[in-house]
Amino acid sequence: MARLSGFQKEVLSLYRSCLREIQKKPIETRSNFKGYARTEFQKYLSISKKDFNAIEYLLRRGHKQLKIYSCPAIRNIY
Repeated sequence: MARLSGFQKEVLSLYRSCLREIQKKPIETRSNFKGYARTEFQKYLSISKKDFNAIEYLLRRGHKQLKIYSCPAIRNIY
């Protein structure tokens, strides 16, 4: 298996963090959160690995969204 770049490690870390936060949500809404996270990550699969500015922006945006959605007051995403 090829070694992962720093950005790839960061993206995987963000995805795992999202999945961990989903486990803290009510059981009946977890599938909504999981579907949302999956579609958000899949939207940007076509971005070039060399487009550093876009990757940095999306990582920052992802961390901000994770911080917002990890709030206990948010119980459902749809």
